This record gives sequence, C-alpha cells and structure tokens, in this order.
Amino acid sequence: MLKLSPLCLAALLLLQLPLAAVHAAPVAAVVDQALAARIDALVAPYYKPGQPGATLIVVKNGKTLLRKAYGMADVEHQVAMRPEATLRLGSITKQFTAVAIMMLADEGKLATTDPITKFLPDYPTQGKVITIEHLLTHTSGIVSYTGKPDFRTQSLRDVTVPQMIDYFKNDPIEFTPGTKHEYNNSGYFLLGAIIEKLSGQSYAKFVEQRIFIPLGMTHTAYEGHERAVVLRAAGHEQTPAGFGPSQPLSMSQPYAAGSLVSTVDDLAKWDAAISAGTLLKPASWKQAFTPYILANGTSTGYAYGWAVGKLRGSQAVSHGGGINGFSTYAVRLPAEKVYVALLTNSDSGMPAPSLVARQAAAVAIGKPFPEYKAIVLGTAALDAFDGSYKVDEKSSRVVRREGDRLLMQRTGRRAVELIPFSPDNFFVKESTDTFTFHRNAQGQVDQVTLHADDADIVFPRTGAAPAPRVSVTLGQAALDTFVGRYELKPGFVLALTRDGDQLFGQATGQPRLLLTPVSRSTFYVKQIDGEIRFDAGNAQLTLLQGVRTVVAKRL
Repeated sequence: MLKLSPLCLAALLLLQLPLAAVHAAPVAAVVDQALAARIDALVAPYYKPGQPGATLIVVKNGKTLLRKAYGMADVEHQVAMRPEATLRLGSITKQFTAVAIMMLADEGKLATTDPITKFLPDYPTQGKVITIEHLLTHTSGIVSYTGKPDFRTQSLRDVTVPQMIDYFKNDPIEFTPGTKHEYNNSGYFLLGAIIEKLSGQSYAKFVEQRIFIPLGMTHTAYEGHERAVVLRAAGHEQTPAGFGPSQPLSMSQPYAAGSLVSTVDDLAKWDAAISAGTLLKPASWKQAFTPYILANGTSTGYAYGWAVGKLRGSQAVSHGGGINGFSTYAVRLPAEKVYVALLTNSDSGMPAPSLVARQAAAVAIGKPFPEYKAIVLGTAALDAFDGSYKVDEKSSRVVRREGDRLLMQRTGRRAVELIPFSPDNFFVKESTDTFTFHRNAQGQVDQVTLHADDADIVFPRTGAAPAPRVSVTLGQAALDTFVGRYELKPGFVLALTRDGDQLFGQATGQPRLLLTPVSRSTFYVKQIDGEIRFDAGNAQLTLLQGVRTVVAKRL
C-alpha cells in the first residue's frame, strides 16, 4: 500500500499451512531456457539463505519464461518460499481499484470527471472541486491518511469505511486539485467507498465477483476473504537482531489502497487479461494508461493505478507496493509482450523489488543493464568532484571524498558511495542509476548528470561542499544526561543509549545510528544528514532532517 517512503504498513504474521495442502498452479512451458537461466542468475544472489525471500514470474509472448521462488516464506519456522505462495500486494492493489472504477464508468454509473460529492455528498471538499480522476491520479490535494502523525497507532484498529473517512476528511486540503501530483492513499480509500455505493456490494465482494472469479484468479482476494487454501508467506522486518515478524496491521485500514493478496501466477493471468483487452472497453483501457496532465501542462507520469515511463528505452507500465512485512513490484512492457512480477516478504533490509524486477525485464527484452567494472581513482582525482550540486530550492546533493571513497548525500537522506568506472562516470551498488560529472573549458567540474532509466537530470554545481561538522568531546556523564526515550509521534519513539564514549539513537523499527556531538546540546546524525538539538533540561529534542522539523518530548 505505501509508496513510502514513499507507502510501509505492517503485516500480520501469516499462518503457514502444510505444503501438501497447497494447490500449485500449472507452469507454462519455458520458451527459452538459456534466457531463463540468465534471469535466474541475475535474481538469485539478491536473496540470501535463511532470510526472507521472493516469488518471481517472467512472462514473454504469453508464455512463462521463468517462475521461481527464493529464500524463506517464514524465517522463524524455516519454511522455504514456494512459487505458488500468497503474499500481500500493497499498492499494486490500486490498479484493481482503478479498473473497478472504469468498469462502473463503462456501465454509465459514473464519469471520471464527476465530482466526488456526487457520490459522497457529505465529504467536505473545502470549496474545491475534487473529481474521480483526481483520486485516481493522486492529484486531489486530500491528505494521505497513512502520512498522519498518529497513523502507526491508528493502524492497529479495525475500522469501518465511514470511520476511516472520518479520520482524514476534515484535514485541510494541501493544494488545489489538479495542480500537483502527491501520492495519496486517501484517494484510493474514497474510490473503494464509491465502488461500494454504486455497486451495492462490499469492495472485497465486487473485486472478487467482477474481476478475480471471471479471470480465474483463484488465489487473489482482499485479505481475510480468501476462497482457496494457500501457502501464505509470513511478513518480516529487519531488526538489529536480524529478520523478525513484521508489525501488526488491521487490514480494514489499507482497504482499496492496498489490501489485496495474490500470487505471481494470478498476476500473470491479470496481465494476460489486460493484454487481451478484457473487462473494459478499448477507450477505457487507453484512458487508464494515459498519464495525467497537471494544470500547468506537465505530465505526472502516473495514470490510473499505474506509473507510465521507460525501461531501457521501451514503454513501461509499472507499480510497486510497500506494506508492513512485504514489498512488491510489477512491470509490463506492452511492445515486447513482457510481464514481470516480483513479490517479497520483508518490508526492509532487502533490495528494492523495483531494482530486481526491472533488471529481469531488461534481460527478457534483450536490453540488459550494463555491468560496470570499478576502477581506482587517486585522491586528487576524487577531490575534483567535491561540491554542492543543486536539486531544487530546498535540497542539494553534496559530494565529498572520505579516504579513498567518493560519497554523495542528498539533503536529509543517507549517503551513497559513487564507484568510478571511468574518470568522470560513477555507478551505485544495487541501483541502475549512474552519474556523469561534466567539466567546463577550464577543466573544472561544474555539474553532474543523473542517468536514471527513463530520464537524465542535470544538477549544477553551486560551490564547494560544506565543511564537515567538527565534533566536540563529551564525557560519559554528560552523554548519560541525554539517554532516554523521546516520542517523535504516537507509537514512534527514538531511544537514545550510550555505548562507551558514544551516543546512539534508534527509532522504532529503524537501525541504530551514531549521534556525533557538535556542541554541548547539538548532535549530528551523519547517516541521515540530520541534526538533533536538546532543550536546556533535555526534556525534549528537535530533529531536523531535510525540510522536516520534528519535536519529541522525553517520556
């Protein structure tokens, strides 16, 4: 459900059934064993023995090229992952919700241009006109309920649809609808409510009866409404002690924005139905895959439940999902008739499914991402790239040499190592992005270009990198005065502990970070480019990270 951060809700530890009781879907004939082996060799190293795993399907020209499982379905009980395992989809759910809306449109029950108050007359739009299309394209300006400060605590409660809408409906509209794209789970929650009102069925029953059963998607359902005995993968999260069960979640909360569970086999059936033009009129399918254009004429790159872009120069329609315990990604390449779905059962501590799935898709279409071989550059050569490179008015990318490594850190984010593969070109581990530094006529570096898969983005150099923060020495007794628990928001606590002469902070569900004192009351958190300031009595702290400022009271 969460793009988060973008979108990570937490998963219930799912029941494991005996493998003999699990219905295995038939496997289509492999069309190219050599190609399948290349994809398998690319994917397998990402998933380690004894750790959470993944299920993968790669379909080409309507036939299964590769269908395989990696890692564990349940780390605690040492149950191996199986290709037929059922996992949470997270925000891949949104494309099913969008198609359900378009089915109702094809029946004449709504138009995407209709204001939502036509169907939800009591919804307070605060003088704005919010349409069905605004909800579909994340351009409504409505606050996303999963981003509210108390959502982590709220997410444990079973709620009705009206109760959840009440939770966010009175929050101020963030921008004029249609002027900005801001990923939003509230919009898709409201779409679920509209589906229920117009169909007379629950959201779970509508998608079951109108989509899953007709398409033979036996193992796809709103979680808790399954129709078949399945092997359910357990959800995991990374902790300092290793991978453990993920945080609990009431599945009444993600609803039409992220509540579905499925298998890669069923997702392949879903893609086949899309390719065949099933369920919707041709014009509606075209509309569903057309990116929304903002009021200023720029494209959002997002259509109705799908992101639309490029992969190795080919048109790609994709979406990911992040929900507590699970992370997912699926991409379709219409021209090459390739579909890749990758479902993983951990929400942290593993490679992004988008990275792995897109690499697999690139191999499947014969356009693999380049493999770069690292070279060694001397410290003087690396020093030439030192600088601050402007991203926008509020953030920049700072490049510094540390020893024999070159690091880049965007404002408020973790630093990444830039690894040279030529004098001016660098790659990043576990990423398909590369960076090229450009020089002016005098040979000085004046800008850097990010080569993303579907775009090149230039960041001009604005000056030298800021001087590194100078630390001060605080004794153990002084550090002990900061030790304690500070509430960043309900259910989300930053715990400070001392280890020897160092102070560490660890937020709920996050790794432990070193806090470096730069004054008697201020600490720098290098890993996230953040700063923590304590008030005079250490009764509260203020966390500054990027454009965010969070005050946390001591518990």
